[in-house]
Amino acid sequence: MALLIGEIFRRNAASFPERAAASMGDAVLTYAELNAAGNAVGHALHEIGIRRGDRVVCWADTALEILPVFVGLAKLGAVFAPLNARLGVDEAREVLSLASASLLVADAAHAKEASLLARDEGIPLCRIGEGAGSGVDLTAAARELESDEEVSTSELVEADPHVIFFTSGSTGRPKGVVLSHRVNWLRGHQGVFIDEPERSVCMFPLFHMAAFTLALAAWQTGGEIAFVASPSADELLSAVERRRGNRLYCIPAVWARILAADAAAYDISSLTRIDTGTSATPPELLHALKKRFPVATLRVYYGSTEGGAGSALSDRDVLRKPGSVGLPVPGVELRLSAEGEVCLRGELLMDGYFDDPQATRASLVEGWYRTGDLGSLDDEGYLWITGRLREILRTGGESVAPGEVEAVLADHPAVAEVAVVGIPDPQWGEVICAVVVPKAGAELDLEGLQQHCEGRLARFKRPRRLELVESLPRTAATGQIQRTLLTERLATRQHP
Repeated sequence: MALLIGEIFRRNAASFPERAAASMGDAVLTYAELNAAGNAVGHALHEIGIRRGDRVVCWADTALEILPVFVGLAKLGAVFAPLNARLGVDEAREVLSLASASLLVADAAHAKEASLLARDEGIPLCRIGEGAGSGVDLTAAARELESDEEVSTSELVEADPHVIFFTSGSTGRPKGVVLSHRVNWLRGHQGVFIDEPERSVCMFPLFHMAAFTLALAAWQTGGEIAFVASPSADELLSAVERRRGNRLYCIPAVWARILAADAAAYDISSLTRIDTGTSATPPELLHALKKRFPVATLRVYYGSTEGGAGSALSDRDVLRKPGSVGLPVPGVELRLSAEGEVCLRGELLMDGYFDDPQATRASLVEGWYRTGDLGSLDDEGYLWITGRLREILRTGGESVAPGEVEAVLADHPAVAEVAVVGIPDPQWGEVICAVVVPKAGAELDLEGLQQHCEGRLARFKRPRRLELVESLPRTAATGQIQRTLLTERLATRQHP
């Protein structure tokens, strides 16, 4: 049997049509409704001229109206390419051009800019959701064509591209990560039949790879994915309570918000699985999560858009090996290069970067994906991430991993958040700079920070410069620190 994404919805609609497939706020889509809407949108897109292999860019805020587009394109064999809803028009234009799109789909919030972009690219425009806007009303067109007939493309094979996710352009030209039907099916596969359908609450916006991976994981079990308008503690915990969510995956920064919320204000007794990852997970956070959710299993994942899940730290190990990202997940091989770079091989890897063979060759070498992360393996084979290959700092002829320095500075009593970057310097090559968000009311100076490193870091690894800031710049979707942006601001003597 071919591993085709559209088959998930056809199968679930036939098996349990009235079961909830997705929700957001008080709105709910059953499997029957989602499959029917997907078929209707697929027929409407076919009428517009969309065919197998065509790329359709979707520029919209998180909303359930995106899902029928996702389903319809999967059944047609066309490629779903979500665009970051927070991009400015110039950034969006660059990505749209990169995708060589056949169609742009947008919501009312992006209607004006989308109309200009579609005109400039010479492609048609469709709109979804409520609100006025130019272009074809895809929802209305789908409603007129609605029928019980399944959308199908006989030539579609599991190796065909299913989605393109775009990397951030903050550190260079954006790249489109191509994932086939087979890869996305396997990334969402649970591996075993679980006791009950997964009811997952999703903090990620619907242009992010993780949102669709979590959704596919829930759908593969016949479960539900609950989306939120913003990843606030109230929105997420309210969704858990309202939908009786049993899984919640959050990045560490969002878990910190949840831990600071009033635990008694929400009924979250349904949670049995809590997960984290994406960025460094402090041991203190793991202990706090185990204390707050004593009956839930806690897992830490390591992965990327290009590689999928590479490794995972299971519940039985999170307190035994705090700071590790665990063992390779089933079906994935992991090794370290001579430089210590983490390399992955397996069925979950991307097909490559769209229309960028040079970048693809640089990242996929003899079947191995070069993650760009530096790591080490302990005597039990558990992986520990120590830094980024391209983020390695060179100071006075010595190499310094920012993550190692940050781990020491993070437990200073006056430090709330910290990022370590290198500032170009004619004498040292780079000067190690600690950019710190201090705790409220705390005082901190460079000498005190250096003394804190005594006996824990070699002298050349200690910061020579300290910058105090109110907040660290982070990516919108995942909350990762934008080190390149910090370095640029500091190097040009702008306040970070």
